[in-house]
Amino acid sequence: MTIVVFLVVLVLAGCVTSAVYTARVESKYETERFLDIDGTQIHARLAGDSGPVVVMIHGASANAHEFDWSLAPLLADTHRVIMIDRPGHGFSDRPQDGHMLGTQARYISEAVKQLAPDESAVFVGHSFGGAVALRIALDHPEQVSGLVLLAPVTHDWGNDSGTAWYNRAATHPVYGALFQQLVPLVGPSQAAGGVVAVFDPSPAPEGYAERAGLPLLFRPSVFRNNAEDVLALRGELGAQQDRYPNLGMPITVFSGALDTVIAPQIHVGQLKHQAELDLVKIQDGGHMPHHTHSEEIAAVIRAYAAQAGPDA
Repeated sequence: MTIVVFLVVLVLAGCVTSAVYTARVESKYETERFLDIDGTQIHARLAGDSGPVVVMIHGASANAHEFDWSLAPLLADTHRVIMIDRPGHGFSDRPQDGHMLGTQARYISEAVKQLAPDESAVFVGHSFGGAVALRIALDHPEQVSGLVLLAPVTHDWGNDSGTAWYNRAATHPVYGALFQQLVPLVGPSQAAGGVVAVFDPSPAPEGYAERAGLPLLFRPSVFRNNAEDVLALRGELGAQQDRYPNLGMPITVFSGALDTVIAPQIHVGQLKHQAELDLVKIQDGGHMPHHTHSEEIAAVIRAYAAQAGPDA
């Protein structure tokens, strides 16, 4: 068998495998509400029927399921919780320039406007979602009554750490498309180690990967979108970080001192010198405070929503 024939067979096998995987995984997770924004469909999960609005934005490799069984249930009795699949993640479409923080902020802002017209909201962002929440606060401050940032990434960290080889492979101009098709073959089996690492030093909740919708990540297009986001993030943060002194809304940051995913001293360490904020430093915490300290976070969200008044 020549190398060309081998590659053709490999591509075809990968395409078939990824198509089967995508269909099977998507059938396991129900969609809820789609918002049309300039022809792009943005997906949201909702909880709660009345009360102030809370918007939750997930991080890299994740989707809106990250919150609908962790933080949202603590607020749904008294608040309207909107959990957005960032553009190109979960079940949301990917618009042009979807890797840019400004683009993601605009689409999420417009989606929230459709769900809660003329209302401000408390925005909650985890990790990468913290960067997007900050961008919404910068570009659409009238919409944000308060920010609650959970282990946020906020600043250019100055080197290539965190840009894993598989993100570069997935976006490679020559073999990226093939690599993406092969991801469903190996990605799910490697997920357990990643879950352990992201929760370190705390144990991961039982069944976390399935409950958080992690299998949705290994669909080829979503894996590529996630890789594009991560690779562009340093530059995107560098372009927005000088604007943080303009933030005028209440801000609370929950940061785990033992976070092994990001370096808190680089991110919140710099942010606290640029913007007025309350820092909740979790001495024994890691990168997932909304799972390990959900009650404390929910209390801050309630307080911010109450301060904003009945029209928030």
